[in-house]
Amino acid sequence: MTKKILAYIDHFHGKVQSSSWEGLGLAAAIAADSGGEVAALVLGDGVGSVAETAFHYGADQVFLAEDPILKDFRPEPLADLVKQAAESYQPDLILFPTTTRGRTLAGMAAVDLNTGVMVDIIDLDWSGDKIVATRPIYAGKLLAKLVCSTTPQIITFRTRAFDKPEPDTGRSGSVTPLEVGLDSGAVATTIASIQEKAEGVSLSDASVIVSGGRGVALNPALEAPADLDEEAADIWKAGQGFALIKKLADVLGAAIGASRAAVDAGYIEYDHQVGQTGKVVTPDLYIACGVSGAIQHLAGMRSSKVIVAINKDPDAPIFNFARFGVVGDMHAILPPLTEALKTHLAG
Repeated sequence: MTKKILAYIDHFHGKVQSSSWEGLGLAAAIAADSGGEVAALVLGDGVGSVAETAFHYGADQVFLAEDPILKDFRPEPLADLVKQAAESYQPDLILFPTTTRGRTLAGMAAVDLNTGVMVDIIDLDWSGDKIVATRPIYAGKLLAKLVCSTTPQIITFRTRAFDKPEPDTGRSGSVTPLEVGLDSGAVATTIASIQEKAEGVSLSDASVIVSGGRGVALNPALEAPADLDEEAADIWKAGQGFALIKKLADVLGAAIGASRAAVDAGYIEYDHQVGQTGKVVTPDLYIACGVSGAIQHLAGMRSSKVIVAINKDPDAPIFNFARFGVVGDMHAILPPLTEALKTHLAG
């Protein structure tokens, strides 16, 4: 049976989340197997170049809306346009990346279209005209098979769970314009301000992550300044520990992650938290430094392709999930490891 797939392209001010291209690659693979077709949904202000790039990653058609009201992420006009595109295209499946924006719009679209949504999917198969979707449950200990009984079937897929295709710059297709149905006065959400963050490797998109836990502050060879109390001294020591992690991450072109314990202790900002209440990541390589391996943290990184653990406690739970383990103090291990990798990669 021919399948029609609509893939939402998640971006902010024209900067596209890499997972959006993974979604287009997934849609194109499904279409190739079923003789189907793929449409991309691009919404924003001044995003014509994003629409052109969508063709390169597998779209046959692009539904495009450009309007100043769409410049910043305000879900109401965007959800209205998702509904408009779905009613026009009549897709069997709508794909959203499991990002904050993608999850928000997927839920609103499910309500507007009176259908269900299957979230954080890592695999899928067609059974007749229905999708059998696979997602991790119970902190990744089990895999659940889900089926949506209504159409269109809506899915949010986990970042890096599916391959990003190589772009084909020779591809093109048709563009279908969408009319924005709401004006600013009808939108409940307003943007008070936008705070730009420092540029760095995105944790969600990273192929390599170097992560730190509570152990970053446990350096017996380091003495904090005498005028600091115990809590401030731990935070100061953690700063020195995360500096070692950053050096290794810079050499590897990696993102920096952290356990909830490290974030709760004030060692690093929440944006770096990996785990059940942080980000769920699927890198090719995850290096856990001073991370014990609590269930909450494992829920966010256990699907990493290769896990390397460095911990001075030989009984730390993280070693049960690591392919490679080093028992020792990360503060003594990271500097020579960083230098060795720097030399190796330079050669």
